Amino acid sequence: MMPAGLVEEIKKLTVAERLTIMEVTLQLVREDLGQLEPPSRAERKRRLIAAAQALLPDYAPGGELTVFTTLDGEDFHA
Repeated sequence: MMPAGLVEEIKKLTVAERLTIMEVTLQLVREDLGQLEPPSRAERKRRLIAAAQALLPDYAPGGELTVFTTLDGEDFHA
């Protein structure tokens, strides 16, 4: 949550000052992310499996992504 009044204080700054704040903030975030350890191979695999399972209904017959396959047999005219 953003501290109360921070946005109002930022609005008072010039565009150049706002950009400087953004650059410094982005650099701090990059440094923090650089300190994080990447997920282990097992964790990456677990995440990929979970994502695939979450999307499976969309790809199954009758799912959201197969609804347009009924048009496959029709001619297309520009």
